Amino acid sequence: MAAGLVISAPASGVGKTTLTLALARAWRNSGLRVQCFKSGPDYIDPAFHAAATGRASVNVDSWAMDRGTISHLVSRGTDADVVLAEGSMGLFDGVAARGVCGTGATADIAEMLDWPVLLVIDPSGQAQTAAAIAAGLRDYRPGVRLAGVVLNRVASPRHEALVRRALLDAGIAVFGALPRHAEISLPKRHLGLVQAEEQTEISKLIDEAARFVAEHVDLDAVLQSAASWSPPSAGSGLNVTPPGQRIALARDAAFSFVYPHMLEAWRAAGAEISTFSPLADEGPDPGADVCWLPGGYPELQAGRIAANARFRSGLRAFAETRPVHGECGGYMVLGSALTDADGVSHEMTGLLGLETSFAKRRMHLGYRLAELAAPMPGHQAGARLRGHEFHYSTIVAQPDTPLAVVHDATGAVIAETGSRRGQATGTFFHLIAEDR
Repeated sequence: MAAGLVISAPASGVGKTTLTLALARAWRNSGLRVQCFKSGPDYIDPAFHAAATGRASVNVDSWAMDRGTISHLVSRGTDADVVLAEGSMGLFDGVAARGVCGTGATADIAEMLDWPVLLVIDPSGQAQTAAAIAAGLRDYRPGVRLAGVVLNRVASPRHEALVRRALLDAGIAVFGALPRHAEISLPKRHLGLVQAEEQTEISKLIDEAARFVAEHVDLDAVLQSAASWSPPSAGSGLNVTPPGQRIALARDAAFSFVYPHMLEAWRAAGAEISTFSPLADEGPDPGADVCWLPGGYPELQAGRIAANARFRSGLRAFAETRPVHGECGGYMVLGSALTDADGVSHEMTGLLGLETSFAKRRMHLGYRLAELAAPMPGHQAGARLRGHEFHYSTIVAQPDTPLAVVHDATGAVIAETGSRRGQATGTFFHLIAEDR
């Protein structure tokens, strides 16, 4: 029987990912089978989880997914010894309006699975107030249980002692305290952490984090605080229709933001996936019946993409007879032009008229609910799709026929409608699930 634990914090940037990776690797090194999940729509962290555990990690999301889907995804932890769900943002942070079975908050997953929460607290600039914050999180929602706390970035032994005493007085277990340690900081860029596959030293970094955490945290006590857990009924599956039988998927440093559960669902439905690299000037497999360009960092590679004539001509030829769909960065590359951070405009594939600019930066972030006005690969007109949008590019022009009516999590209509022209479609949101 697995032991389940949620790792969360009062806010972003406190050290949830580093602690999750360190615990996972330390327990794996001791011979335990460790399974990780990511609560919420972050599509970067699961690749780090896989690097730490040697097992694929997926997202679970209470705003976009129903309970059956979450149960199906979590059931992959059946054969593990310990299962860790890393949270997003703060423990109770979600959207204002409820989605399919929650607001997207990490607390939703903790309560749904009945797993206790290990809090990461950064007491920088605080002492006893850190205990007040932890106690407030413990008591805020009756269905959410607190296992205890790991302190991160403590300034000195005296600082640690003050915070520990306050937490213990509040009846909150302290499993360890981590002093500041720059060597295990994960590099970041504008959409979050630099992706795991781009970091050649990622395994060494995780090993160092595991060693450091093992020195300062009582790993046995943390493990004992986890809940004994048997997965609920896995349900009937993910209810995801693949976009085609043979899917050509762009996959490299510029096109890498794909939710792992989507690819698994496509394969489980019998689809075959072949990958190609636009950065290596490769076109889609001519034997495929649909092409999918995911998001990533095309704004950092715009010059190379514009210069890769074989990729561009191959994609255009493909789109003459078969559907091509782009998400976020992929959508931008299907457009006519992309202006980079230096203000240089680069010609894209021109399958759509979309023009975007990374020089005029503005953050677009949040859940999206789209009702399709026309079909897109895998989904018919009228389908209600749930996804998440996160980018800094600005629309300069979006002249084609809108693909969908798109709302944010509050129900407000937004301008990023997606586009369609001929066989090409695109959206700024990354698809997570379809309402059934």
